[in-house]
Amino acid sequence: MTVNASGRSVMERCDILGGYSEEPDCLTRPFASQSMRQANEAVAAWMQAAGMTVQQDKVGNLIGRYEASQAGAKTLLLGSHLDSVRDAGKYDGPLGVMVALACVERLHARRERLPFAIEVLAFADEEGLRYHSDYIGSKVATGTFDPEALHLTDAEGISMAEAIRAFGGDPDPEALQTARWHRDELLAYCEVHIEQGPVLEARNLPVGVVSAIAGQNRISMRFVGEAGHAGTVPMSLRRDALCAAAEFVLAVEAIAHSLPGLVATVGQVSVQPGASNVIPGQVTLSVDVRHQDDAVREQACRQLEERTREIGVARHVSFNWQILQGHRAMSCAPHLVGLLAQAIEEMGYPLLSLPSGAGHDAVTLSELTDVAMLFVRCRGGVSHNPAESVTMEDVEIAIQVLERFLLLLR
Repeated sequence: MTVNASGRSVMERCDILGGYSEEPDCLTRPFASQSMRQANEAVAAWMQAAGMTVQQDKVGNLIGRYEASQAGAKTLLLGSHLDSVRDAGKYDGPLGVMVALACVERLHARRERLPFAIEVLAFADEEGLRYHSDYIGSKVATGTFDPEALHLTDAEGISMAEAIRAFGGDPDPEALQTARWHRDELLAYCEVHIEQGPVLEARNLPVGVVSAIAGQNRISMRFVGEAGHAGTVPMSLRRDALCAAAEFVLAVEAIAHSLPGLVATVGQVSVQPGASNVIPGQVTLSVDVRHQDDAVREQACRQLEERTREIGVARHVSFNWQILQGHRAMSCAPHLVGLLAQAIEEMGYPLLSLPSGAGHDAVTLSELTDVAMLFVRCRGGVSHNPAESVTMEDVEIAIQVLERFLLLLR
C-alpha cells in the first residue's frame, strides 16, 4: 500500500465515521451511544483486516493488537478517541486512530513485524460530553478511573453504570480500576492529533511535535440570591444572582488577561427560575482554566475564588465553588520528542515544537508510560466545530512521520 493510498483511506474513513451520530444534521457521538457502537464496529472491521486481534474492553474502548516479531516484547500504544463534542468536526480524535491504523496496515501489507507489539487504541470517551467527566476511556485503561463517577447521570437520568452495562461493558468498580498493562510491559504511547490551533498553518508546516500539554481545572460555580417579581422589588433591595454571575464572567476574562499564557472560559450558564419577569435567584456556571505552568494555573484559581467571595459579599448572594476536575501540566518524553523530530527532519521539513492548550488522552497515559504527540495542521486552527479541516497531503505526511518513528524505535 502506498502512502497516497493510505492517506486517501484515512480521509475516507474519517468521512464514514463522521456519519455515525446521535443527531441527524450534525456530528454528536457521546460515550456508550448507538453511534459509538456503529463507530466501534466499523473500526474493529478495519483493524481485523489489518492483521490485528481486536477486543472491546469493560468500558467500551476498542483495542487492536499487532504482534511483535518476538515473544515477550514490550508494547507500543498508538491511538486517540472516537467520541465527540456536540456538533463536532470529523477529525478531533478519529484522525489519530485512523493514522495509527494506516501505519499498521502498511506493516501488514509488507508482512513486517517489529521488535515490539503495537496496540491501536480507540478510546470510548475523552470529551466528557455525556457525563461531564472526561477521559473515561483512558482512565479505565490505565487503572485511574474513579468509581464514584459510575453514579453520575446524563441528561435523561441514565447513570454511567447503566450506560456501560447497556453498551456491553462491565460496571464493576474493581474491574474498571484494573489497568490493562503494567508499566514495565509498555514502550510508550504516541498520539496523532489535529493541532486545534493556528500555529502550524501560520508557519506553513504540515506537522509539528508537541512539547507539553497544559494543565487544566474544571470548576462549577453557583451564585444563590433571591428570586422575586421583576416589577415590584426595588433595585436597591435585589439579590440578583445573574448580575453577580455577569460580574464574575468579566472577572474570569480580566484575570486571564492579567496572567500571560493563561486561558479561562465560562462556557455554560444556567439561570433559574429562567422567566422573563422573575429576578434570577440562582445561576450555575462552568469555568475552564488552563496553563502550561501548574503554579500559574493554581494562582489563577485562587484569585478567581477570592473574587467570587468579594462579589458575593458586595451583592449579598451566597456562592458555592467546586473544582470538578484538575489535571496537571504534562511534558512529553524528551527521547520520544527527539525521535519524532528526527522523523520530520529526515523527510525534509523544518522542525517546530509547540505546546498543546487542549487536553488529550496522552495526559492520562502519562500516568503509566512515556508519551509523545504529533500535531497535524488544521485549517484556521478550528476544532470542536464542523469546520474542522485537514488536507490529504498533510495526513500522508503524518503517516510517513509516524511510520518512520516506529522504525526509529527499533
